[in-house]
Amino acid sequence: MPRAKLSEKGQITLPAAIRRKMGWTAGRELQVEVSESEVVIRSLKTLDELQGIFHEYVRSRKPLSHEEETRLMEQAVAEHVANE
Repeated sequence: MPRAKLSEKGQITLPAAIRRKMGWTAGRELQVEVSESEVVIRSLKTLDELQGIFHEYVRSRKPLSHEEETRLMEQAVAEHVANE
């Protein structure tokens, strides 16, 4: 199992094998969650990665209210995340 070491500045470097496997490059934004005994690091989706997940929710050409657009976008993101 790959290992990392905490620097004096509190930084860690993820091993190259993990970065390659995840497709993470410099500047990638990560979400860090902490529980009692572990730290979980997850990649945040970029706008490019989210592009296209809303297309199936646009069912008509009529203008939607802001509230309806927001509801449809939240639904699309929730389904996208649940399917990962």
